[in-house]
Amino acid sequence: MVRYIRVRVRTALSRSGLYDLDYAYNPYGGCAHACRYCYARYYTPFREAAERWGEVVFIKENINEVLAREAGRLRRGTVGVSTTTDPYQPVEAEEKLTRGGLEILLSHGFRASIQTKSPLVLRDLDLLKKFKHLVDVGFTITTLDRGVAELLEPGAPPPSSRAEALRRTASEGVETWVFLGPILRGVNDSRENIEEVALLALETGSKLYYDYLRLKPGLEAHLAPVLEEYRDAASTSSSWRERVSETVEEVCRRLGLECAPAFPKENRAQRRLL
Repeated sequence: MVRYIRVRVRTALSRSGLYDLDYAYNPYGGCAHACRYCYARYYTPFREAAERWGEVVFIKENINEVLAREAGRLRRGTVGVSTTTDPYQPVEAEEKLTRGGLEILLSHGFRASIQTKSPLVLRDLDLLKKFKHLVDVGFTITTLDRGVAELLEPGAPPPSSRAEALRRTASEGVETWVFLGPILRGVNDSRENIEEVALLALETGSKLYYDYLRLKPGLEAHLAPVLEEYRDAASTSSSWRERVSETVEEVCRRLGLECAPAFPKENRAQRRLL
């Protein structure tokens, strides 16, 4: 069971260090999806959420009051929604902080780049269609194998529901993309897995971004259930990364699909954390 804690904040938008984003909007601290590989635990300012990732979520109850003030004075730019939490995790169904934030940002001329694992984003299709010139929506799909997904992302919606949400979002003319990441050795690095996700991106007219597992201090402990079944999952040698990159790029070339690494060498900055 997830414990929710209400807090009040002084700022809503933070400057982003990610190469394609100017700001980050994170209406929650922590994430109930409890993904075992998630790097966001290392970046959230909420220590309890970081230490008990997936078990504690902070609700920033006044964030949109603050955002309304900031949106009126800050330079327009692209806002990542979200970078250290899933903006459409279950609590959003009741709190509607993400929707409220999008209404403010888009009406003030900010561009919103959304990333989620949840079909709850479909609730806001009316808003996304209205401002489609200012919106793109990305779905993280590490694999279409439900069993593997449940091991990696125990609290997240199944990949089939994400795929259907992607299809519907794209069918409404909203720009979409797929994030295949992180790729873990022996878990979701097979040509078959890569091709399945790539075909979904192709079907929906989405660009494919990909990335590998990036180990942080202590992350292997959180990956323990994965390592029990896939003992090499935390191994990220340069030769393995090169082989996987070649496979992804070859699959994309063959399909005529636009794809790119999410961590370009020329930028040395990740596109997303989640």
